[in-house]
Amino acid sequence: MTKQFSDLGINDLLQQSLVELNITVPTDIQKKTIPVLLNQKEDVVALAKTGTGKTAAFGLPLLQLINTENSDVQAVILAPTRELGQQIYTSLVSFAAHSPAISIASVCGGIPIKPQVERLKEATHIIVATPGRLIDLIKREAVSIKKIKYLVLDEADEMVSALKTDLDSIIALVPKSRRTLLFTATMPGTVKQLVQHYMSKHVVQLEADMTQLGHQGIQHQYVVVEPIEKLEVLLHFLNTKEGARGIIFCKTKAAVNKLAKKLAINKFSSGAIHGSLTQGIRDRIMGQFREGYIDILVATDLASRGIDVKEIAYVVHYHLPDTYEAYVHRSGRTARAGAKGLSLSIIQKEEVHDIPDFEKELGIVFKEFKKQNAENREETNLILWAKKIFKTKPNRTISLETKEKVKTIFHHLTKDELMEKVIGDYLRQNATSNLKTPVAKKK
Repeated sequence: MTKQFSDLGINDLLQQSLVELNITVPTDIQKKTIPVLLNQKEDVVALAKTGTGKTAAFGLPLLQLINTENSDVQAVILAPTRELGQQIYTSLVSFAAHSPAISIASVCGGIPIKPQVERLKEATHIIVATPGRLIDLIKREAVSIKKIKYLVLDEADEMVSALKTDLDSIIALVPKSRRTLLFTATMPGTVKQLVQHYMSKHVVQLEADMTQLGHQGIQHQYVVVEPIEKLEVLLHFLNTKEGARGIIFCKTKAAVNKLAKKLAINKFSSGAIHGSLTQGIRDRIMGQFREGYIDILVATDLASRGIDVKEIAYVVHYHLPDTYEAYVHRSGRTARAGAKGLSLSIIQKEEVHDIPDFEKELGIVFKEFKKQNAENREETNLILWAKKIFKTKPNRTISLETKEKVKTIFHHLTKDELMEKVIGDYLRQNATSNLKTPVAKKK
């Protein structure tokens, strides 16, 4: 018999919110975590991949454990990025829709601090924060975390690498009697050290059924390319995914900007996001992507954390990530909430030997994605070219007289005849261009 949230001990008010959110069946990590958080006192380490319902796994019991008669901050939830922090905050507010006495605040970096200072003058039970912004607010004496009962570290594997110093400072300020709840998609050595140093000796360790949830629905593929054809292979792939939403990951900000320009030139509906952009621009691009105004997001690994967008059909690794953890978080953007998805790595010959290592470490299987042959590539390029023309804005600078002369030349051609001639001219020019392309000389 399938367990319901009532069986896990979730109260009626929270259950009412879940019904309205169409959340009816608990995920594996929720089944394992919620009863432990509600009925036991120990620290918890929960290992679960992205898209498995971790926010509800800690959020629902936390909301139920809050004492609304106590105006102190009782729980702090730390997230590595503002995007993830905002996502957690939005989820908690939705869960607490019928529990108005619970006060939740989001204090993440990248946006003005003054409104957050003003917000914290009100009674607040739960704070969702990025480490750096929380420390800033503590230094300004805008908030105190000296009486918290619960400290949640979400995506801990990211925080212990990039935000270790800030995390150490925060842990030094919270009571030793607090209960620490750590959620992570992977368990590298740095996270194990954090568990040893900052959590009690009697830690309850929980793990989601990785075979069912961790990579469920994700098809992992790779395609081997020469450096010169990398962009062309990507464009061909994107052409087959027209109308579907996807994320393309690059290693650097410069690579993101360069690829985004190439996609724009080829009239793909896309946007770029990386750490050097202002928070306002990042929010605008994410909003356009979330609302479906753009189909493709080109991003650094910053965007692999905190993007909970439904119906992302594919993820492309334009550059292989440096760590297995990063691959997990990137790929986890697709196949969410039981959907299917594709994770495609575009690699060069010297990277092929990395694939078995990823398979062994992550317990996944890659299939090779076959490139198009020369004839099919030519046909796909023609379609891409046609789409490019279709989306090109009309030229308003040519005189009406000249336009009439051009119209007179084409006057006796049917639509099909004109199309055949235009295609013929494109193929001739493309062939000429290929002949003129210089061949690299051997050293």
